[in-house]
Amino acid sequence: MSVGFIMLVHTALNRAGQVARHWAESGCPVVIHVDKAVDRRTCKAFTDSLADLENVKFCKRYKVEWGTWSLVAATQSAAELALESFPEIRHVYLASGSCLPLRPVQELCDYLDSRPQTDFIESVTTDDVPWTVGGLDRERFTLRFPFSWKRQRQLFDGYVALQRKIRFKRKVPSGLVPHLGSQWWCLTRRTLSAILEDPDREVYDRYFKRVWIPDESYFQSLARVYGQQIESRSLTLSKFDFQGKPHIFYDDHLQLLRRSDCFVARKIWPKADHLYSSFLSNDPAVTKNAEPNPGKIDRLFTKAVERRTLGRTGLYMQSRFPHGGWDSGRTGGPYSVFEGFSELFENFETWLGKAAGGRVHGHLFDPQRAFFAGGETVYNGCQSDSAALRDADPKAFVTNLIWNTRGERQCFQFGPMDQQEISWFVATDPNAQISVITGAWAVPLFQSNRNFSSIRREAAALQKVESRHLDILRSQNTKARVRIWSMADFVQNPMEPLQIIIDEIAPRGHRRLTEAPRMKDLTGFGQFLQNLRNQGMHPYLMGDFPVGDDPQNRPAARRRPYLVK
Repeated sequence: MSVGFIMLVHTALNRAGQVARHWAESGCPVVIHVDKAVDRRTCKAFTDSLADLENVKFCKRYKVEWGTWSLVAATQSAAELALESFPEIRHVYLASGSCLPLRPVQELCDYLDSRPQTDFIESVTTDDVPWTVGGLDRERFTLRFPFSWKRQRQLFDGYVALQRKIRFKRKVPSGLVPHLGSQWWCLTRRTLSAILEDPDREVYDRYFKRVWIPDESYFQSLARVYGQQIESRSLTLSKFDFQGKPHIFYDDHLQLLRRSDCFVARKIWPKADHLYSSFLSNDPAVTKNAEPNPGKIDRLFTKAVERRTLGRTGLYMQSRFPHGGWDSGRTGGPYSVFEGFSELFENFETWLGKAAGGRVHGHLFDPQRAFFAGGETVYNGCQSDSAALRDADPKAFVTNLIWNTRGERQCFQFGPMDQQEISWFVATDPNAQISVITGAWAVPLFQSNRNFSSIRREAAALQKVESRHLDILRSQNTKARVRIWSMADFVQNPMEPLQIIIDEIAPRGHRRLTEAPRMKDLTGFGQFLQNLRNQGMHPYLMGDFPVGDDPQNRPAARRRPYLVK
């Protein structure tokens, strides 16, 4: 046979034994390294299960740890035994215990026989690698890494910081250009022998023992020194997510794996019985004679990463709560926020529901409870009106409301008397339409029959709250559609801004408003503001309300009829 296999095994030994037997019975010799962390009894049972196969051998065992030299040492040990024990092999294929052949063995042999001098190993310089995760690319070759990244994380990070501070820099061995690539390669006997028998191997080994994750750089760098013809790609399908963790393939990935045309795939879930039973055969009916092309399925993996990091627009769920800035859309659809309208107009929610459609709520962030439309106590998606539940996560309250009512526009009231934690979230949501009448919160105070000194204190506090809220709405980070009117400007001509708002909420209606909602009686409001000034408060958010010139509810002006001749 033209190819022999090296297997690095540390778990799911029963599956690794199945794959090793499949390759060995197909005529390909196999050398297996069993992690020293596997107890002796389990290891002996594993070796005994393959003892009937003369072309299966076991090499010296090392205790392997991710990111350390032990992985390279285990591979060297297995490679030396494979080259010594099986002189007939021309290529050596490195695989793991979680690998699974996807195509008949004879097809792989024919493929390699037609390329006898070609080394298949991903090998690129650090300047050309976009997928390094953890902030170390060139530095992994110029700093020392004597500590384990997994077991000794504080020492690892501290020692890296120290070396950066004193500007320590290791010297790369002469004639060696560091390269990176996938751990899973298929090298020719000539190249692999040259690497293992190099007179300077001791120098290279000593250098790479302090490189971070040397299994992704040792053979990848030295293959560039000795390889005659390098195909910088792996014949093994191995996909990684945005965190650098490998994707795991399950039974429902069967057709996906077949489409890749790769010879081997990792990582396979140990309990994927359907995958193992489907691929562990040499059925000539599935022979493709096609070039391995994992790019065929790259689009699906890219979409999976986007779905995992960004999710669906406006959807938050317990398995995917994104970091700040990762969300693809804060809410699942457009909605409207009205500030000051229900304070200025009578029965504003009822009027807006008739004029624009959709669902119009009261103050959803009132300190007492969420005032859902129609007085509901439980809304779509079993959302409770409980203030305690709402305030535990106000952002989730809004996103759940919009998500659970997709297809129906939601409108709600907001003001300085409400819980303000949601301000930034709504202001930075592109789906939000925010309409504000500044200072309208003073109307309920004006109509109340309370002691004026307490009214003044509350008015001063509410003005501070609304002022901070307006600063947020006017921030350069705001993405919502925001319109702000002072109360004095709005009451002079309410029809025009109301028409603009209705046109945006229901653009298909093209309904021309014939009347505005009934404004509350503001007789004496100008004098009320003057009294606040006399008490030492400056009510600037309401605009200019002259004393004695109170706005009146006027009927909508009727257009004069005209004749067309």
